[in-house]
Amino acid sequence: MVETVSIDLLSLLLVLTVAWVFGALAERFGYPTMMGELFAGIAFGPALLGVLHPSELLSVLSELGVFLLMVYVGMEVDLRELFELGPQSLLIAFGAFVIPFGMGYAAGVWLGVSAGAALFLGLAMAATSLATKSRILADLDLLETRIANVLLGGALASDVGVLIVFAGIDSYVTAGALDPTELGTIILQAIGFFAVTLLLGYRFLPLAWQYIERQRERYGFVDRTTAFTFALLVSLLFAQLATLAELHMIIGGFMAGMFLRQSDVEPGLYEHIHVVIYDLAMGLFAPVFFVTVGFQITFDVFSDSIGVLVGLVVIAFLGKIIGSWLFSLPTSLTSREGLVVGFGMNGRGTVEIIIAEVAFRAGVIDQSLFSILVFIAVFTTALVPVTVTWGVRLLENADELVYVDSMTPLED
Repeated sequence: MVETVSIDLLSLLLVLTVAWVFGALAERFGYPTMMGELFAGIAFGPALLGVLHPSELLSVLSELGVFLLMVYVGMEVDLRELFELGPQSLLIAFGAFVIPFGMGYAAGVWLGVSAGAALFLGLAMAATSLATKSRILADLDLLETRIANVLLGGALASDVGVLIVFAGIDSYVTAGALDPTELGTIILQAIGFFAVTLLLGYRFLPLAWQYIERQRERYGFVDRTTAFTFALLVSLLFAQLATLAELHMIIGGFMAGMFLRQSDVEPGLYEHIHVVIYDLAMGLFAPVFFVTVGFQITFDVFSDSIGVLVGLVVIAFLGKIIGSWLFSLPTSLTSREGLVVGFGMNGRGTVEIIIAEVAFRAGVIDQSLFSILVFIAVFTTALVPVTVTWGVRLLENADELVYVDSMTPLED
């Protein structure tokens, strides 16, 4: 027993160490930390050196990593901003979802995979990552430009849309077949989940926070730690509701994060909750998740399925660019701006990897397709800083890099 605990602790120590080192190196070169963590899992896991191996402890921590990561992603989504988004961002978000989703699904059908696998493939192609884009745009000093506004707005809408569609696909795959009764039951369960969470999030959660605030003012025993515990309980409740509705728990975590942000918590308390969830997710649980994802990747795809890998990478890359550019044409953006927004929307990062992991664990996709999807997430994310930098130079040479301060109301 003691020996098993010792091995588990040593394994966790090594996983966190390599995640920290390689995550820091990735940041040093201008890439998201998750890319370094993935590389660490591939390099030190069964695929290459074989120093690190999966374990029950790592599996549990990995699941918590996905859950807390989605709570954090939800807390980054401001529903008020989402409802106030201009038509430009919404139209581009729609194009950047529909075109790559359709191309990915068609590729799945062409490859002869199951309908569920084809749907997950399309969804992985349509995924994007708000957090990845925010970091890259900040590093390139582009946050005050029009393309950044449209890009972040589109990524925000896309993140929400992808997870809603994910819930639908997850329900369909859970049904297992086109049995109208069973499928109808699962759809009703999903609708019931969203109805209950909307009611809890909009009606009861603000009242609960008001009660906590009153207790804090009257008796002083509700401190920041207690507030964080309550936020964590809310998140776990939403995750449990999702599983009861036969949806994946990440949907519950994402919904909880969104409503925690909208519930008008006292700013000091909310900031504390946000910081603690970020630190727990990014500093402990998410690194374990990304390293263990690396354990499951196989390099056999480069010898056995290289044609499929290259074809899907090309489809993923072009799908986002074509979708964003095509749907930017009716807006006030120039054609070149639409192209650069497409370059930026290409970074899938965390969201695609989570979708691939869920599909793989559910047995919907095999290890080969799982590895391909993770490689696509890495390739497309790695290309974003390069292609966006090139695109910005193109805009500067054409005098089309528009800054927010110089925009008139009609241009906004």
